[in-house]
Amino acid sequence: MKQTETVELFERELGGAGRAPLVLLHGLLGSGRNWQTAGAGLAEVAGGRHVWAPDARNHGKSPWHGVMSYEAMVADVLAWMDRRGLESVDLMGHSMGGKVAMALACRYPARVRRLVVVDIAPRSYLSHGHRAEFAAMNELRLPELRSRGEAELKMEGRVPDWAMRKFLTTNLERAEDGAWRWAVNLPVLTAALPEVESNPLAADERFAGPVLFLRGGKSRYVREEDGAAITAHFPEARVETIADAGHNPHMETREEFCARAGAFLGEGVA
Repeated sequence: MKQTETVELFERELGGAGRAPLVLLHGLLGSGRNWQTAGAGLAEVAGGRHVWAPDARNHGKSPWHGVMSYEAMVADVLAWMDRRGLESVDLMGHSMGGKVAMALACRYPARVRRLVVVDIAPRSYLSHGHRAEFAAMNELRLPELRSRGEAELKMEGRVPDWAMRKFLTTNLERAEDGAWRWAVNLPVLTAALPEVESNPLAADERFAGPVLFLRGGKSRYVREEDGAAITAHFPEARVETIADAGHNPHMETREEFCARAGAFLGEGVA
């Protein structure tokens, strides 16, 4: 079997020197920055946490690579843990990062003590789609672009949600010559959308350890009917809903999110 080629992930250290390491994985088109405030809050829970938030390949400040698969992303995180000397961690992932976290826990259960999955389920999201957002990003003529505000206006036809347009344009940065460029590997991510939106778990994959699924009450990513799939892959899982949150409860309802996730993580500290 061919060994998966890994990249050396850029990391952010978000808090503490606690004895229980916690690793936070971001979603599609995000970066470790998305965890900055919640990560600092989580560092204070359960007797203190050493919290890291790596950037996924083709995102943020991590290297770009032509392969964008869950197998590769899991391998990247494992290689990062090995470089850090982390035998096992508490693992938390949001959206795409939640799928990476689920796959890692199922395939390498000895490396994960407790798992928190944020607003995503072990199923395919091919019909859910990010096609409009990616079409809007690919249609932008970057050499003519003057500001992020102008980019938001140009994407409005395809992406009516203001908050989503703001989020997408956080991936725009200035090159050394002053021109705008994407901080993400947009061509590779666009081509990889069917893979990213797919279910990363095979039918027989299981993780028997403690798992918390935290979903947003205003989000459509985790449905009531997803309970059977969650239990099939994670027999010890419990599902909790943060009523006032959408797809990003760690940002939208940070205090309640940290309280709930912190209480679950605290159960694993002696």
